[in-house]
Amino acid sequence: MAKNLAEKGKLSQPLAVFNRTTKRAEDFVAAREAGQAKAVTHMDDVVKSSDIIFFCLGDDESVTDAVAAFVGNDVSGKLFVDCSTIHPNTSNEISQTLISKGAEFVAMPIFGAPAMAEAGQVITVLAGPQAAVEKVKPYTTGVIGRLDIDFSDQEPAKASLMKIVGNTLILQMNEALAEGHVLAEKSGLGSENLHTFVTALFGAAPYGAYSNRMMQGDYYKRDEPLFGVDLARKDARHALNIADAHGVRMRAVEVCDGHLKDIQDHMGSKGVSLQPALSFGMRLLILYVTGHSWNLRCSQEGKRAQVRKVIGSKRAEKPKASRRIDPSNVLEMM
Repeated sequence: MAKNLAEKGKLSQPLAVFNRTTKRAEDFVAAREAGQAKAVTHMDDVVKSSDIIFFCLGDDESVTDAVAAFVGNDVSGKLFVDCSTIHPNTSNEISQTLISKGAEFVAMPIFGAPAMAEAGQVITVLAGPQAAVEKVKPYTTGVIGRLDIDFSDQEPAKASLMKIVGNTLILQMNEALAEGHVLAEKSGLGSENLHTFVTALFGAAPYGAYSNRMMQGDYYKRDEPLFGVDLARKDARHALNIADAHGVRMRAVEVCDGHLKDIQDHMGSKGVSLQPALSFGMRLLILYVTGHSWNLRCSQEGKRAQVRKVIGSKRAEKPKASRRIDPSNVLEMM
């Protein structure tokens, strides 16, 4: 998104880029044409030198802390655009904080995997006063994204609520695809045949795209997960919290969160290396549990490989007889 803002945003000055890891900001600037971007070492420098500030952080606490730092400066007349996935209540709270200091605020969570962001094909959800939303739109469709969902003059919480509910649909879609692929493989139908059906009935995206990632072993080819399990569970918890507050139960999301917890318990927040050539991160995981052992089926360098690891007493406790762990789950979220 920052790349597209710098390259296609028709900015009147270089895009000021701040990252908590300074080298990432410096590497970003080095990859741009001269004058498109500049790296700054403190977020205060972004606030002081910019009229519109886009920010995107991993969780509610980080967003709240950032806003507290923002308002330590003179923010009067500046527009803040939050692209984070946070609880709707948090979105309204930071909006009130910024507006009380004379700033404007638009909530703008994003739908789209990193590849879509790179290609400028994300979907943006904008909520806040219409005048503020209109100031943001020149940088959305045709720059960072392909489509706006416009909630002008609705409270910022509505955009965050849309993002949370939308993510539950994506999570459940992947749960269904995962179970279908496992049944197809174990029953003899074959994952390839199921994938052909998925793309024929539901199209190349999003179902076909997620199904293909499961088929190609995207989950183990990355050093870092595209979307960490901690963040996935954060989104699920937000959804369950909102549902509970409104007297609704989301049983399918509860199932998904339970599987995310299993992955978190086994893999940690980013994943664990099972052998030097095979590193698994939470973005995609095929997990089949049978008795005391679990099997991971993957494709490595174009060949099918079967990896079996017996979980000894030092690795995990034997599952209780009353708790049957059903095969198998591949979980992936934006």
